[in-house]
Amino acid sequence: MRRRHASLRDRARYLFDTRLARSTGTLLGWLALGCLVVVVPVSILLVWMDPSAPRSLSGRLAAVWRTSAETLRLGVATGTPLRMLLSVLLGLIALLCVSTLTGVITTGLGDRLAELRRGRSTVLERDHVVVLGWSEHVFTVVAELTAARGGRGRGIVAVFADRDTAEMEKALAAVPAAGGARLVCRTGALTAPGALALVAPAVAESVLVLPAEDTDADLEVVRVLLALRSLTATETGPAVVAAVRDGRYLPAARLAAGPRGVVLETDTTTARLLVQSAWRPGLPAVLHDLLDVAGAEFHVIEAPGPAGPAFAETALRLESACLVGIMRADGSALLAPGPETVLGAGDRLVVVAHDDTAPAPADSRAHIDQTAMAPPGPGPQNPARVLLLGWNRRAPLIADILRRTARPGAVLDVVTDPDDGLVPGHVEGLAGTGWPGVTHHVGDLARPETLRALDLFGYDSVIVLGPDADAGSGRPDDRALLTLLMLRAQEEEAGRALPVVAELCDHRSRALAPLGPASDAVVRGELTALLMAQISLKPTLATVFEEVFSARGGGLGLRPAGLYVRPGREATFATVVAASLRRGECAIGYRAHLPRTAHRHDGIRLAPGKSERRVWAAEDEVVVLSAAPRASDAETDAETDAGGAEPDALPRMRRPPEADALPSDRGPEEDPPTGRPPARQ
Repeated sequence: MRRRHASLRDRARYLFDTRLARSTGTLLGWLALGCLVVVVPVSILLVWMDPSAPRSLSGRLAAVWRTSAETLRLGVATGTPLRMLLSVLLGLIALLCVSTLTGVITTGLGDRLAELRRGRSTVLERDHVVVLGWSEHVFTVVAELTAARGGRGRGIVAVFADRDTAEMEKALAAVPAAGGARLVCRTGALTAPGALALVAPAVAESVLVLPAEDTDADLEVVRVLLALRSLTATETGPAVVAAVRDGRYLPAARLAAGPRGVVLETDTTTARLLVQSAWRPGLPAVLHDLLDVAGAEFHVIEAPGPAGPAFAETALRLESACLVGIMRADGSALLAPGPETVLGAGDRLVVVAHDDTAPAPADSRAHIDQTAMAPPGPGPQNPARVLLLGWNRRAPLIADILRRTARPGAVLDVVTDPDDGLVPGHVEGLAGTGWPGVTHHVGDLARPETLRALDLFGYDSVIVLGPDADAGSGRPDDRALLTLLMLRAQEEEAGRALPVVAELCDHRSRALAPLGPASDAVVRGELTALLMAQISLKPTLATVFEEVFSARGGGLGLRPAGLYVRPGREATFATVVAASLRRGECAIGYRAHLPRTAHRHDGIRLAPGKSERRVWAAEDEVVVLSAAPRASDAETDAETDAGGAEPDALPRMRRPPEADALPSDRGPEEDPPTGRPPARQ
């Protein structure tokens, strides 16, 4: 190859670069030479162009010296060469001192600013909320906390995670700071007590510990709780709300959280919500409206009058609040009790209302229209045939909850991908004994012929699951979205709607999900995040949420309005409340049928006024809270003898009081703990 001829410019640049790269002294020499080359000629021009400059050559040279020395800050002394040399030396020393001082100040300020940007300064707030950890839950939790804290005035929400502070602030920038609430981020090791002290958890109002999405997330939560325990007082410290994924770590997490701690289990909570959504389509939207801070919520208020009135009578005395239960004096919650249940001394009311202000008593019995009430009849039954598409670690929990809540003769068909690694016969063993109607098939859910081979429209409900986020898939929602797309194509081809509920990992995937008119999507962990925010703001509601989400067969539901009022009749909401009380349920709102609405979740109204009147359509639905049926002793014994768990024995949010007793303190004949919630400690 011919050698390219180097230009004069390239040679000069190469010479300059090689000279500067030799040493610091060479660099300083070249800088001094460059300054003299520029400063001295310019100074000569300035002196020779000045009309007032001296006429003699020595005078002009002295003026050039003074101008150059002032520019370079080398002193302006004139006279003998020795005197000028000493002036230059003094100027160089002054320049060195000033430069060193400037460098020290600049470096110190830069290090301090870098430390502040890294989030290493201590939070000096009190009664603030601390969020420990980083996951997809953090956006929902922070949004709810900032909205709630902003309503009280200028509140502080401190997020502490082992991530770069700038990245956290940028990610949380989309969360609005409602009502002046301020969000601060700090970084450090979550399991180091010294690092946790940066967010001052000992003087915080509440602390939330979020689980991550890796395989050791639950062990990390336990370690964080232990580190937090070393900084806070066990009895008088802040309320602690944590979450784990696997129920095996619940006992350890409850012990580490202490008596003021509440521990949720995300997998079980998500499984319950999926099953409840399969039984009652449209429930996720109702739960979201009920658990966020924007609308009506659960509150505990004082009874409007003295002890003694019955539950039904008290429910009809609250105009702007819907009574759903009683908070006993010992802290236990009794939801949807019998209409004749009497309020005792010290009891408080559990209501669904738009704020926690006790409503003024108002007798709503005059608004009840007995002729508009529907005649008594049986309520809706749970589906008999369920199709489960996909598999993950929550699938066994879903199968077990379906087994315990389905009516006799129910059928569960499971179709999994070959990549799931399940062999035929494995699913049947996980479903539990006593429910023989379980079948398992292996097929590619991305192929339309796999779904065409199934009698899709013969199922009462279809549940779609995607792989776990830690199973190696970068986008775990892709498979669920693909399955939903295949189901939607089957709906359009047949011209019929399928009752589908899908589990998604990322809340952004909800907008992409091709849902049909009878379909719904549950974002994994979103309900847990809302529950954590609610309990951190109102710890007394922990026992209420235990009853709502942990009891078998009860909880929230959507019922046809025709069970309570005659379709086509105009009636007040007080009529619906009175009709629901007769059925042993508590009505807390309704969902109006809007045929032209863009979203099937529109029309939800919670805690309306008792005097509100409207014409009830047959397609309208009433939001009710029902009590869980208690299992008989025979059923409990049969379950225990079969090696299964007690029907109502689901993981609890709090550690029961008897767990604090030593094994030797409990007698051998003591009955096992029941499914009733423990008293708040």
